[in-house]
Amino acid sequence: MNSFNFRITFLILTGLFQCACSTSGGKENSTIQGQNKVVETKTSSQKILTGSDSTNWNGVSFVSPSNEIGKLEIEKPATIVSANALCFMPYGFISENSTELKFDSQWQWWGEKTDGTTAMIRLAKEAKYKIMLKPHVWKDHGAFTGNHRYEIEKQWIDFEKSYTAYILNFAAIAEAEQLDLFCIGTEWGDFVKARPDYWTKLIAQIREIYSGKLTYAANWDEYQRVPFWDQLDFIGVDAYFPLVNADTPSTEELELALLPFNDRLKRISDSLGKKILFTEYGFRSRDNATFKPWESDRGGESNMQIQINAYQAFYNTFWGKDFVAGGFLWKWFSNHDDVGGLENSGFTPQNKPVEKLIKQIYL
Repeated sequence: MNSFNFRITFLILTGLFQCACSTSGGKENSTIQGQNKVVETKTSSQKILTGSDSTNWNGVSFVSPSNEIGKLEIEKPATIVSANALCFMPYGFISENSTELKFDSQWQWWGEKTDGTTAMIRLAKEAKYKIMLKPHVWKDHGAFTGNHRYEIEKQWIDFEKSYTAYILNFAAIAEAEQLDLFCIGTEWGDFVKARPDYWTKLIAQIREIYSGKLTYAANWDEYQRVPFWDQLDFIGVDAYFPLVNADTPSTEELELALLPFNDRLKRISDSLGKKILFTEYGFRSRDNATFKPWESDRGGESNMQIQINAYQAFYNTFWGKDFVAGGFLWKWFSNHDDVGGLENSGFTPQNKPVEKLIKQIYL
């Protein structure tokens, strides 16, 4: 799911998309009053699998900051939710009818560009995080990259040249900084379907530059038809699965809805002999957030309990499974003290009750 902060540069950007355990166990004494929603933190009668295995990617997607940041901001995910991995997302931009992908432009935010990305990587390495570098492309008005296509062969060729330059630029950084993992693209459904030979060639070019592990971030409805998983190291999935259409479904209801996705992911993992890595996962803190979890508008009444229930169900279903390598929650801002909170209906878990659950799992 492509999502970004509202801001105005040379482009007008809309929104970039952005579990106290809830089962049949008894309530703890505390409640938290949100905006028209009371959050009851509960203890669970179930055994909760944790991410304590050091090989697990217990990660956060670190939003590119507009201005330079330092050590303190980078260390917050480890301090607050015990994350052991960060995903950095250098951005490229393309207009709807263009074939030119622009990056490292003067008007971009500090953290989106090569220099800022490199600086954050070095801070993260000092802090002992594992790191995934995952380039994202932003289309005009936040249009979905999965629908990006051309009708003329020359347009495809021109776009592919531009995309290759963008990806190889950051693959070279991944190698120079000896990063653990590089993601070759994010949610390019139609591009992957229309140009499979290009992707095979691109992977080979990346391998010539970068010696670490590779993945691709497939949208939740795309991963079963990606033709090049055998050429990568992880099956990357952006896990915005449509689940339950209700304001505040229970953990049990959500676990039941996740079962078919669990089965499909296990089958593809077993068939290819590769683990699933959730290149993005997360839920908004608003009513009905599990029905279409990819929605990133800023509307909706805040609801802390559905975010807790959804995270709990997700962890109960996937974390600790031998075919799952972990993942990166969506999303984490560098200015921690100024974001999230009980009236925020967005994806970030920051300053919300769900932080406590994430830390429990990530420890």
